[in-house]
Amino acid sequence: QVQLVESGGVLVQAGGSLRVSCAASGRTFSPYAMGWFRQAPGNEREFVAATRWSGVGTYYADSVKGRFTISRDNAKNTVYLQMGSLKPEDTAVYYCAARKSLMLGSSSYYYPSNYDYWGQGTQVTVSS
Repeated sequence: QVQLVESGGVLVQAGGSLRVSCAASGRTFSPYAMGWFRQAPGNEREFVAATRWSGVGTYYADSVKGRFTISRDNAKNTVYLQMGSLKPEDTAVYYCAARKSLMLGSSSYYYPSNYDYWGQGTQVTVSS
């Protein structure tokens, strides 16, 4: 069983930066991909960024492209989301997710239903 635990969410001022982390545990953790999603009150969960666990391949929502960077440390089974130039509209609970098996097509990364494991989320609040 895979467990994902997010951390690092805090209150930050607009224009600031923040890094959230997601640590994975499990007997044999070797996902195909890891993703970050977010959900604000009253909104659906939306895609933020994703990365393949091996090899190259990162994907970003248009709303965060150029401001957020996803990275991973395979040795630590940890994925990070570095967020910069934060805006109040970035306020949400941020969730990480893991996909076990192969996905084809970049758009596949955008759908929450394509991920098998989820963390409990970490709150990021950006004040204006």
